[in-house]
Amino acid sequence: MRTVSLDRFDFKILVHLQREGRCSNVDLADSVGLSPSPCLLRTKRLQEIGLIRGYGADIALEKLGDHVIVFSEITLSSHRPHDFRRFEEGAGKHEEIVECYNVSGGYDYLLKIVAPGVGYFQALMEQMLEDNIGIERFASRIVLRQPLDRREYPLGIIATQKRWE
Repeated sequence: MRTVSLDRFDFKILVHLQREGRCSNVDLADSVGLSPSPCLLRTKRLQEIGLIRGYGADIALEKLGDHVIVFSEITLSSHRPHDFRRFEEGAGKHEEIVECYNVSGGYDYLLKIVAPGVGYFQALMEQMLEDNIGIERFASRIVLRQPLDRREYPLGIIATQKRWE
């Protein structure tokens, strides 16, 4: 994957926008030390090159009703490229699966699933097994509480200084 060359203003824009995605361009420009016009041009450039993929709302699920968050470790029965594609396509059909990672180690995929309850989650897993998408076995962990929830990436650690100064 090719890295993108950033200067300190680009970096400041990214840091601010991941905290305050709904800020106005004037507020953003003021926060990063630019005038509004160049700030807007830089922000549009960051969007065009794909560094900023979009903006979204942080929804308080607990205010909508009961739900469970479950992490499921999935092991596939076969490991040919088309087996991975078949699983990923099958998993992608379930909107309850909000994150899917192909991982190394003792299993093949880690899924983050949000469901209205344990029974619903169990029915979802049974459906996925019936869909015959290559699952050999799965192990699941129900989240009891979430003591840490960072929505911001550690940009200062990931983007070394040489890339943005």
